[in-house]
Amino acid sequence: MRRTVIPELLDDDLGTAAEIAGTLSDLRHINQWFGGMRTTTALLRRVARECGSRKLSILEVGAGAGDVPLAAQSMLAGYGIGLQVTLLDRWWSHLPRGGAASVAGDALRLPFRNGTFDVVSCSLLAHHFEPETLVNFASESLRVCRHAVLVNDLIRSRLHLLLVYLGLPLFRSRITWHDAPASVRRAYTCDEMRALLANAGARKVQVSRHYLFRMGVLLWK
Repeated sequence: MRRTVIPELLDDDLGTAAEIAGTLSDLRHINQWFGGMRTTTALLRRVARECGSRKLSILEVGAGAGDVPLAAQSMLAGYGIGLQVTLLDRWWSHLPRGGAASVAGDALRLPFRNGTFDVVSCSLLAHHFEPETLVNFASESLRVCRHAVLVNDLIRSRLHLLLVYLGLPLFRSRITWHDAPASVRRAYTCDEMRALLANAGARKVQVSRHYLFRMGVLLWK
């Protein structure tokens, strides 16, 4: 299935406040039901194990409401792993009020010093970047992390696209109805992601498949 770039409405905040809130709610359900939260949690457990640490700090880029890292924080506590979460999004209005530390900023010019966080992570963000920009994002994230960059994203395939269309009635926002299939069409395959991120300057790149067409990537610094 050929990669096709279709602009996504949420990227440019193209909706009313109620529509944006509905879409962020839909995203939370998508990550709950279809493996997003479990993927990030599994990858963070791997980082903690490799680093021999029971405490990690994480910067979640393109965080939106922060549902994925905050769910991972709760799940990791059950394994005795503490997770300190900082959220970054280009739109201040997408970030939650209270709770985790939140910053409005540019994913390609992260407003932090070298090695500020143990892990820099993103969920459902990587497919928004074109290949050269994705490599630049990964390189910038490697600058800011101490141990690893974590990418949690979709795998592009015809079957995945069919399942997305079948699942659209579960969601209420017109933005979700547009953006969900668009996300699958512009997502990368595991082989494409591995080849691209080999150029980001990581010591090692690990790509894994997860539940319902989720891809997990760890770039080790």
